[in-house]
Amino acid sequence: VQLQASGGGLVQAGGSLRLSCAASGRTGRSYVLAWFRQPPGKEREFVAGITRSGVTTVYADSVKGRFTISRDNGKNTVYLQMNNLKPEDTARYYCARNTSPFIERATMTRDYDYWGQGTLVTVSS
Repeated sequence: VQLQASGGGLVQAGGSLRLSCAASGRTGRSYVLAWFRQPPGKEREFVAGITRSGVTTVYADSVKGRFTISRDNGKNTVYLQMNNLKPEDTARYYCARNTSPFIERATMTRDYDYWGQGTLVTVSS
């Protein structure tokens, strides 16, 4: 399984970006897909997760109401729409595939077996 993230860049505070993550190989469409991020000098943290159907999602409190995760199973792609970006959103963003289809296991890095290479998001004040 390969995950290829794209869409990062430099944006001013209050702006928007849309990240994409294309999956290839034996992706197993039943699994939860998620976005994590790692700010400079900090540990990787959960951002958002989504089940196969796309009906159930979960978000970190810090991004609720600003970020939206979605997926297109026909394209094997998961998206992260980020609005009203803040300087504290600056990080490298990673997409990942969970080992299970259950959203209850979405927030822990140890429950993910495949990771993309990350895409850098920089928000200037």
